[in-house]
Amino acid sequence: MIKYTKHFLNKLEDFLGKQEYDVRYEKGNFQSGYCLVESNKVVVINKFFDTEGRINNLIEIILQIDIDEEKLDTKDKDLLKHLIHSWESSNTEA
Repeated sequence: MIKYTKHFLNKLEDFLGKQEYDVRYEKGNFQSGYCLVESNKVVVINKFFDTEGRINNLIEIILQIDIDEEKLDTKDKDLLKHLIHSWESSNTEA
């Protein structure tokens, strides 16, 4: 279960930072609420999103980028497993 807190948002931002992604919150007209420029490793999230919207977008991005696990410590690996499990659980039909 994902907790939509500022602390969890900071964890996701740190996780992306360890993958050398720069997370920015800016005004823009994004179809999906965010823009991912993989060649420059920049993530731009709509600055008007609340904490829940920001977290959901960051999770979506983390699950679609290539993760260099050598840059992750044990806590980061556990976070990644948790995100994958939560995503799989929410997308499986009963």
